Amino acid sequence: MRKAPSPVALRRLAFALLCLCISAGLLALLWRVLAPGGWTGWEIAILLAYAGTAPWSAISAGNALIGLALRLRGRGLPAAPAGTGQLRTAIALCIRNEDMDAVLAPLPALLDGLEAAGQGHRFVLWFLSDTQDPVRALREEEAVAGFVAQRAGRPIAVRYRRRQHNTGFKAGNVMEFLDRHAAGLELMLSLDADSAMTAPAVLRLVAEMEADPRLAILQQLIAGRPAEAAFARLFQFGMRAGMRSWASGQNWWQADEGPYWGHNAIIRIAAFRAHARLDHLPGGHAILSHDQIEAVCLHAAGWKVRCLAEDAGSLEASPPAMPEFLARDHRWCAGNMQYWRLLPLPWLRPMGRWQLAQAILLFVTAPLSLLLLVAAVGNVASGGAAATPPGALALLFAATWLASYAPKVAGYAEALLRPSLAARLGGRGAVLRGALAEMAFAIFFDPLSMASKGFFMLSMPFRRGGGWGAQNRAARGVTWRDATRLLWPQTVLGMAGSLMLVTAGGTAWLWGAPFLLPLLLAIPFCVATASPALSAWMRARRLCATPEELEGLQQPVDIVQL
Repeated sequence: MRKAPSPVALRRLAFALLCLCISAGLLALLWRVLAPGGWTGWEIAILLAYAGTAPWSAISAGNALIGLALRLRGRGLPAAPAGTGQLRTAIALCIRNEDMDAVLAPLPALLDGLEAAGQGHRFVLWFLSDTQDPVRALREEEAVAGFVAQRAGRPIAVRYRRRQHNTGFKAGNVMEFLDRHAAGLELMLSLDADSAMTAPAVLRLVAEMEADPRLAILQQLIAGRPAEAAFARLFQFGMRAGMRSWASGQNWWQADEGPYWGHNAIIRIAAFRAHARLDHLPGGHAILSHDQIEAVCLHAAGWKVRCLAEDAGSLEASPPAMPEFLARDHRWCAGNMQYWRLLPLPWLRPMGRWQLAQAILLFVTAPLSLLLLVAAVGNVASGGAAATPPGALALLFAATWLASYAPKVAGYAEALLRPSLAARLGGRGAVLRGALAEMAFAIFFDPLSMASKGFFMLSMPFRRGGGWGAQNRAARGVTWRDATRLLWPQTVLGMAGSLMLVTAGGTAWLWGAPFLLPLLLAIPFCVATASPALSAWMRARRLCATPEELEGLQQPVDIVQL
């Protein structure tokens, strides 16, 4: 007698069917646009490129629809369990070439909160340094020593250690700490240099781990810290809205084989040490994007990895301007593209293999979108779009946009429908103003981001070296020269495409404007979104403010003009 499918298996089947239906609908609309008048070579390229991007759009829409339904029914977040108060936890803060004033700033509130809750005896704070430069290392040690002196006699001990060689990058840093310094500790709270967490959020993570001995990693959602910079405020307002519905929907079908993002997560040390050690890739290259590999290793060993679809009390600093954002995207892209070599590994579970494939798909859509844009312009310029029905084209644009932006739309809808959530964001009026500002920002920024990732991926075979460099986390203005140096390829692409569409005549330029105008205006857009004046204007009006900013829990970062 065959065993009946499990509830999780049925949920995964339902999600797959939902995504297939969404993809089929999008492709059917595209067929209606392209089929009249016969097929050109450009149109075949359009069909193939769009088919490659459709799965990501379908996944976004599927997660958003399920997540919104669950959250509106009050099923997006389970109740917090009662903790046992037994497991000891390391707060492990990884640092490398950081501004220590910024690193230390959020820590007193966390430590004081844990001690005020009577839980200080269960925690120890560790600074895990990978700083190699002797001058920076000395400043780092002095800053930590001053912090230790300030907290002398308090329940939570503070420790510091610095590696002489940063073998294995952050993953090696963490594993070396667990091997040498974690005796007597059961859990580790993983934090990055820009992380900020509240005591209630941390205590909930600990209680969840105590309630389920088979839970190896519990990853909390990560929202942006209060920021002054306009770019950061706009980006993280949309990201926060989208992640709530995305993660709730994804949890529904991924269950206990979820993701790990490397920080603002709690880890069971014994399981992690036993199963999350990373080998080098074939050819001797170190794995760059370690976190998702560590998660799928734990999946394969039978341990649970779960995401807590709640962002309250779990924060990080968003990139302050477009150059930092694009540089971070390139680092992630380089790391995720390494997963191609890992997909054939025989020990991967199906969901683990899917997690890696999804991480690849996130970036593969960028060069496909570039190809789609070039093919569409080429088709118009060669006269192949003469029979395109405008109504079907408008419907295709609307459906594609709605599918791609579904997580954000669902997040804004939830905020407007739930008074308590709207109140945390300043009320429904503030939600609407923030949503309109963020969507206007996204209309301009997303084509730039897509083109940047696409250009980067096309150049990857010719690049050498690897690893994570130090990150600029301070808000700053961007000069016209720096913006031009960074974004001239996008500008040239926008200029060439616009010229070809204008030359083709008719209304072709109008249809291409949503994609080409942002590229054409890339340089002034970069400068404007980093402008201290715009940032101060947004801050004064609380536009795209976070709940933490409105509650006065943290002060936004000051603008530093370079």
